[in-house]
Amino acid sequence: MAEGPAEAPAESGGGGDLERGVAPIKPQYRTTKEQFHEFLEAKGQEKACRETEAEDRVGNDLAEPEAKRIRLEDGQREDGQTEKAAEHGEQPQAQKRARGQNKSRPHMKPLHDDKNRLCPSLIQESTAKCFFGDRCRFLHDVGRYLETKPADLGPRCVLFETFGRCPYGVTCRFAGAHLGPEGQNLVQEELAALWDHPLPVRNGLDKSLQQQLRKRKIRFERAEQALFQLSKDQPPGPTPVAAVPKVPVAEGAPGQNDCDAQQDPAGPGADTPPSSPGRTCGPLTDEDIVRLRPCEKKQLDIRGKLYLAPLTTCGNLPFRRICKRFGADVTCGEMAVCTNLLQGQMSEWALLKRHQCEDIFGVQLEGAFPDTMTKCAELLNRTIEVDFVDINVGCPIDLVYRKGGGCALMNRTTKFQQIVRGMSQVLDVPLTVKIRTGVQERVNLAHRLLPGLRDWGAALVTLHGRSREQRYTKLADWQYIEQCVKAASPMPLFGNGDILSYEDANLAMQTGVAGIMIARGALLKPWLFTEIKEQRHWDISSSERLDILQDFTNYGLEHWGSDTQGVEKTRRFLLEWLSFLCRYVPVGLLERLPQRINERPPYYLGRDYLETLMASPKATDWIRISEMLLGPVPSNFVFLPKHKANAYK
Repeated sequence: MAEGPAEAPAESGGGGDLERGVAPIKPQYRTTKEQFHEFLEAKGQEKACRETEAEDRVGNDLAEPEAKRIRLEDGQREDGQTEKAAEHGEQPQAQKRARGQNKSRPHMKPLHDDKNRLCPSLIQESTAKCFFGDRCRFLHDVGRYLETKPADLGPRCVLFETFGRCPYGVTCRFAGAHLGPEGQNLVQEELAALWDHPLPVRNGLDKSLQQQLRKRKIRFERAEQALFQLSKDQPPGPTPVAAVPKVPVAEGAPGQNDCDAQQDPAGPGADTPPSSPGRTCGPLTDEDIVRLRPCEKKQLDIRGKLYLAPLTTCGNLPFRRICKRFGADVTCGEMAVCTNLLQGQMSEWALLKRHQCEDIFGVQLEGAFPDTMTKCAELLNRTIEVDFVDINVGCPIDLVYRKGGGCALMNRTTKFQQIVRGMSQVLDVPLTVKIRTGVQERVNLAHRLLPGLRDWGAALVTLHGRSREQRYTKLADWQYIEQCVKAASPMPLFGNGDILSYEDANLAMQTGVAGIMIARGALLKPWLFTEIKEQRHWDISSSERLDILQDFTNYGLEHWGSDTQGVEKTRRFLLEWLSFLCRYVPVGLLERLPQRINERPPYYLGRDYLETLMASPKATDWIRISEMLLGPVPSNFVFLPKHKANAYK
């Protein structure tokens, strides 16, 4: 992919001392913003010319297609100057750096995919006839579908090569690799037999469970008992069955056994000896009246291990597979909202999926009230396979905070205590908590909460060294984290914040923390885990970084599918990740090691074209990288990153 070194003499741009908060790059690589984009456009046009001549296409329009341009605000030109200021010849004012989220960004779908979707009965060859019959709105003519289907994106299908069979058949965007001469879907029998059991991805949502959740037919016995104890302000422990109020249960609810039907004929008002645990069907076991004590639960021993933080949007399963390959020891799913899980939302349950390579894996829940969080914990305890459950008390975004969740729980101590105690009682796996230093910048709360968390039942706490007000600005306060280690003892405390090199990790471990959690550092360079374990700086080449992106796209196609919808979903998550990857500065270009996470890279020309392209902060260049891996984007494609900008204060 590299097209030769990009020579950038020192006098061509930006020499001299850099401003504060800017990564120190060697003078011979520095350049200006204008020269940087001119270089990329010139190289891009040369490449486009060669492709155009090779394919004998008519016309030579090398401009960026209109559909790929970033949408501008009204009255704003491409150079960032407003039309009114240009008319009066005024100098454009320095624009304030954008912050926050692009909350109104468009979510576009390929139009042709909605109009000409093939019926699932034809894609899934095991289905004898269409389930919808005459009411089916999908196409049943494969020939007509193939006429409107876009061209294949490549000669190799990852699903076919990995699993021996592609479940997307003719709808696969790489279908030429596994379609026979008559359009039949080919199968490699020996390879497919290897993947029958066990499945590589676990913790999916069963259809019957989803229907019961939607109809509210699930019974939460342990949660109701725990909530009843908390409402009476009783200490946690075994509760006599006679003291627990009866909960109305719908027929056919999971967890309901035949013993429930045999009620005392005398009714609830009959005299019952207080020592009697109630009638049972069959022999009485310890499981009926005794729960696991904290010391009897499965222990979570991850001291000294590298913990990949739960990252919303970017911390998806394909990305976690990349980090596991580079040495991450502990992984955690993206933040899942407990109310959405209790409603059976498929998109929320997808956040709980676990790949077989994730040997130590947990899920993170967000909620504001003890009843929903405790019931959700009981539901997950009996339906999915995890090693721990984490409570998100560190989310700073307004949508969560204003509803009383995330960081707001640090100011709602009573609710926070009930949530931790209730979830700890219903879970058979360890319960962990992730918190920040506090809500306001100079008002630390964590050291007051940590002793209580230890007593309430938390097995481990992770502390991000920033407050909610700081979000991700300024530096993490590791001195305060060191103080909190003593307050939390003997409960293990993990530290989190600003780790981008093995030196940062070594300094963090000197504070006495049990381990470190890595978040944005893994987004900027997922090979950070290797650097920490091998205690070295890795001057990774641009071609090696492109190989990592290629692996991510392959994992994405396995996870989200190889049809048009799956390809575009993979592309969007790749682009979100590229909005962080562009901030990485190669080791060989730095004057001083290591790069700091709060130092933004200036404009520079890399050692080859690909390295320069990967350093671009423009979404159009990220789209160009995605086209190297996933083919051309649809004609109506628009992308705006989730975050307007990253903080470098």
